[in-house]
Amino acid sequence: MKKFILSLLVIGLTSHAYSQITKVEELSEVVVTAVNYKYLNQTDNKVAAIPVQMLQRKAAAYDVTTKDYYQDDYDYYTVEFYIPDGKIVAAYDPDGKILRTIEKFKDIKLPEAVTKALWERFPNWEIASDIYQVTYVEDKGAKKTYKIQLQNGDKTMKVKMNEDGEFL
Repeated sequence: MKKFILSLLVIGLTSHAYSQITKVEELSEVVVTAVNYKYLNQTDNKVAAIPVQMLQRKAAAYDVTTKDYYQDDYDYYTVEFYIPDGKIVAAYDPDGKILRTIEKFKDIKLPEAVTKALWERFPNWEIASDIYQVTYVEDKGAKKTYKIQLQNGDKTMKVKMNEDGEFL
C-alpha cells in the first residue's frame, strides 16, 4: 500500500512537469479603429445622465456596414435608437461614421450647473418637467439645450438653458 501511494505521488508530480511546456503561436494582427470618436467627444460629457450616456455610446458603437440592408450605393443611412427616457436619430455615411444626430431625452437628471442657475434665479419654483436636446453635425459639433418647465403653485413657466447653466 505504501508503494502504491508513493508511485501515485511520483506519477502525479511528473505529469504536471510535462504539462508546463507550452507552444508559442503567432496570432494575427488586430486593428482597432474608433470611427465615431468625434461624435463621442462632442456629445459625451461626464455630467449627463446615465441613460443619455448609454444610448450615445450605443449609437457610436453601431456598425452600419455589418447589417443586411447595407449597400455602398446610398449616401447615408438613418438609424433610430430608443429607450423609455428618450431617443436618438443618427445618420451614418457608407463607412459607418456618424454624420449628424438629433437626440431628445425627457425628465432626466439635470447637471449641477443648470440646477444651481435655476435655484438662484427662481428660488421658489420647482421643476415640473425637463427635456434635454442634442443636435450634432459632424462639421459644426454638438449643440446641447435644456427646456425646463417650472411650477410655482398654479403658475407655470418655461425656460431654455445650455449645459453651462446660461439662459437662452
